[in-house]
Amino acid sequence: MRFAWIDLREVPRPQLHAVVDAAVHARMAGVVSSDAELLATLPPTVTRVLVADAPVPPTPTAGNAKKSGEKEAKDGAVPKEAGDAKPAGFDVLLRRFGTQEELDNLSVRDRSSGAPVAGFIDVRDDRTLRLSCSGALTLPYTVIHFADPTKIPLEIVLAAAESAEGKLVTVVDGLEEAAIVFDVLERGSDGILFTPRGADEVFALARLLEAGTPQLELSTLTVENIRHVGLGDRVCVDTCSHFEEDEGILVGSYSSGFVLCCSETHPLPYMPTRPFRVNAGALHSYTLGPDNRTNYLSEVGSGSTLLAVGADGRTRRVVVGRAKLESRPLLEIRTHAEDGRLVSLTVQDDWHVRVLGPGGKVLNVTELQRGDELLGYLAADKRHVGLPIGEFCKEA
Repeated sequence: MRFAWIDLREVPRPQLHAVVDAAVHARMAGVVSSDAELLATLPPTVTRVLVADAPVPPTPTAGNAKKSGEKEAKDGAVPKEAGDAKPAGFDVLLRRFGTQEELDNLSVRDRSSGAPVAGFIDVRDDRTLRLSCSGALTLPYTVIHFADPTKIPLEIVLAAAESAEGKLVTVVDGLEEAAIVFDVLERGSDGILFTPRGADEVFALARLLEAGTPQLELSTLTVENIRHVGLGDRVCVDTCSHFEEDEGILVGSYSSGFVLCCSETHPLPYMPTRPFRVNAGALHSYTLGPDNRTNYLSEVGSGSTLLAVGADGRTRRVVVGRAKLESRPLLEIRTHAEDGRLVSLTVQDDWHVRVLGPGGKVLNVTELQRGDELLGYLAADKRHVGLPIGEFCKEA
């Protein structure tokens, strides 16, 4: 699960208290500071990361071990009595390394406090890049600042540390970069180190971390009527992703119900497959996007984000590369759900336009008959400007 550490060291002094409160209330994974006293005031819900240039408070348990005549731990091992003890004031010690010797001297746990050690490295060339890969393979946490603005060095570290048990934390300089870092090589960095300018940026980061796509409970819809409605404008949605054979997007004439429209992943006569495309429907139609937000197909364009939906209800975000609007003969498909709710879809009147049925069955719209079953989604909310709203609304 991806996480974020909030770096307090360069937060403007007037904003520091508000940022700390925001980090705690937004349930940020960790807070980084060189002030051990400040970290000691934080609740145990936050991982307190102390930068190593600050004094390390002694661990009473380790001291008791010495008094009792026990031997000191060797090679960075923690005495049994102190191994599970919480160090005073912090949970993780962050130490900088820049050479192989310095990395070798970093123990998995700090000798004096028993705290896990995080290694920090500034990657500026091939030598430090290779060193960061070594750190990622051996340390519980490896915090990396990349001088190169491209994400190629991060890709190299992610690939090198694919099997590592430790966590990779990447320094970012803004929320936009944070979103990119989390998506590199699909896996992304485990965590980020972020210096906010104020509390608002902490809460914005929390929303970014929570951003995900839900598992949808799809419904079976029964076709009750099909009719040719004449010429109109329909929208093809070309995404920047490759659809699976049982994936498409949800489209409907009413905001309360959608039909799962199939992508052009399956073979077609006279033309190659276009696995990035969904021939979605008439431009007035709603389509479902992330965060339970709908858009008209007329609003969808380059850079928009929609939900790709599988026949089993799984979802993922897809980015639109372009939307293509053309005038074509249209076909209206009227269906009803088990509860009697009407779900309508208007699509191009052409054989190669397809929808999905139960089990991911591919159905050509011009061959649909009364009683055929389609997959769809029933929304519980009415809509205003695409947002769910609890008001009376009747669509026909």
